[in-house]
Amino acid sequence: MTHVVTEACIRCKYTDCVDVCPVDCFREGPNFLVIDPDECIDCAVCIPECPASAILPEEDVPASQQEYIKLNADLAAKWPSITKRKPALADADEWKNRTGKRSELIE
Repeated sequence: MTHVVTEACIRCKYTDCVDVCPVDCFREGPNFLVIDPDECIDCAVCIPECPASAILPEEDVPASQQEYIKLNADLAAKWPSITKRKPALADADEWKNRTGKRSELIE
């Protein structure tokens, strides 16, 4: 089993989760983070660190967010690893609680 970064991360990209990941499974895109399912060890330490509550265990991803399971795997194969915390996007707090952000994702 793996963990999945869902829509809530889009246009926020808080990296608190990156600091606690023991296996460096996060990958960084322009305005979104993903988890590499081949690297994730299902430890769950990242979940409480996310200010946007964007990380879920795969089995808990709601039906409306199921596409993010495949999206994490696909983008993880393309994007570089991120291993250190960085500042969130400048307007992250404005986007944190919005829904319907899929069209904002820069792949």
